[in-house]
Amino acid sequence: MKHFSILLILFCQVSVVIAQQLPELPQLYDKDFLTPQFHAGRRAALRELMPANTAVVVFANPERNRNNDTDFQYAQNPNFYYLTGYPEPNALLVITKDEVSAGTQKGTEFFFAQERDLRRESVTGRRLGKEGVTQELKIKNANLGKDFANFPLDFSRFDSVFYVLPEGVVNGRDPRNTAELYDLIEQVKAKTKNQKVLPRTFVSMMAQLRQQKLPEEMVLLRRAIDITGQGHREVMKFMDPEITEYQAQAVMEYTFKSYGSEYVGYGSIAGGAENSCILHYITNRRTLVDGDLFLTDCGAEYHGYTADITRTLPVNGKFSPEQKAIYELVLAAQEAGFAACQPNKPYRQVHQAAFKVVQEGLIRLGIATDSLTTRKYFMHGTAHSLGLDVHDAMVRTNDKNPAMGPLMLPNFVTTVEPGIYIPANSPCDPKWWNIGVRIEDDVLVTETGHEVLSLGSPRTVADIEQLMSEKSDFKKPPRRP
Repeated sequence: MKHFSILLILFCQVSVVIAQQLPELPQLYDKDFLTPQFHAGRRAALRELMPANTAVVVFANPERNRNNDTDFQYAQNPNFYYLTGYPEPNALLVITKDEVSAGTQKGTEFFFAQERDLRRESVTGRRLGKEGVTQELKIKNANLGKDFANFPLDFSRFDSVFYVLPEGVVNGRDPRNTAELYDLIEQVKAKTKNQKVLPRTFVSMMAQLRQQKLPEEMVLLRRAIDITGQGHREVMKFMDPEITEYQAQAVMEYTFKSYGSEYVGYGSIAGGAENSCILHYITNRRTLVDGDLFLTDCGAEYHGYTADITRTLPVNGKFSPEQKAIYELVLAAQEAGFAACQPNKPYRQVHQAAFKVVQEGLIRLGIATDSLTTRKYFMHGTAHSLGLDVHDAMVRTNDKNPAMGPLMLPNFVTTVEPGIYIPANSPCDPKWWNIGVRIEDDVLVTETGHEVLSLGSPRTVADIEQLMSEKSDFKKPPRRP
């Protein structure tokens, strides 16, 4: 115990020395992040949607513990990032519909940041502090989170307050995360306990903003999609019998990182043979063999925006007749889904168009007999919105015509991803068993139609087989023992 105490003291002393030596370098080395002007514009747009005499409170995401004293890499609450660009935890933003006074501060925006801490920054990285929020993010009324409890903003003046707790946070304190955020949550609850709190209204307002992408967002989203397409191309060239699912995943994610992606947008799906029939398979440990199909569903995240592309490959470089038949059926269904991506049309027509093609094809092949049996093999929707979240915010109602459902508006980005999955022991000819095919691309709905954004990665049988015949730049790893 004595030795441990001495080591702890030495560590603290060294940490202070290191902290004092840290130069004041920029936090963000990339120059293509969304600008403070973009985020300010989004806050102004939110105020336009807010009813009179209301306030919004938005929380940063908590840190997530992986195990013991090790956390996952931090990922910001997409709504908080969208409105502020702030990349750190333990913070909140208050937006008011109209200008209000709070002590010496006056305005419609009040930010509360985590405090600078040189010792911690020497271990986990630099913090903006309230000065950085003002200087870098251009938010005038910047404060520290520890000051929120006594901050003189009277919430009782508002008719309603809109806020949602961060994803995965339940009422009360969670001992797995830092106290700072949960103190802020409890303080917001206390300050608004007599007010009408309307979380669904906040979700709806943010969905209205985020579902139609601005040009600045599309620059980043296109970058994420291009990086992801390059990853799929590299996997196609690398693919070979006797490599493993995780080795193919490694090539994909190496490519993401080497082209500047900070994260994967979601857990990489890399499944061969029977695993290609599991929609969200992420174990990725099987060794691939000659004759397998390999389904890889992956997305690079770039500055918060994520792509989502799926390709299905023959491990030996050539589709068998059965694999080709299912693949080309899914491809035809996707083309029908693309054609249905039209502005101001019902979103559900994308799935309806793709499902119709799959049903007719499976009946023709003798695999299905009707829509019910088709759903055994095509059991998911064809499309979802895409942006800061892989399943991004969107308005899911249609007030003018509820029966029609949500509409696709110009500058809405969606996936189109039909699939057919025939696991072993399905009630069909065994020659179809363990064939799982999904083809997924990212599509921008335009003023006049649509644009497929992810065509940099081959989709047709001929193009895939041609690329798979090319030499990979990646050295084949040793065979699995």
